[in-house]
Amino acid sequence: MKAWAKEFVDANPAPGICIPWAVKRKELDNLLGDEAIVQRVWENIEGFAYTYIWHCLVSF
Repeated sequence: MKAWAKEFVDANPAPGICIPWAVKRKELDNLLGDEAIVQRVWENIEGFAYTYIWHCLVSF
């Protein structure tokens, strides 16, 4: 198993999450500003992505 896949599986994402914040945060080494704002925006975008994927699966 690739390292990124193992990290994702170990994070055990909740339903509605494609890439958990804990995994994405490790990619952002030099995060400037308020981390809570970035996390909130990331989680909102994640919710949209999850909804879009399900919409495509169910609609077609």
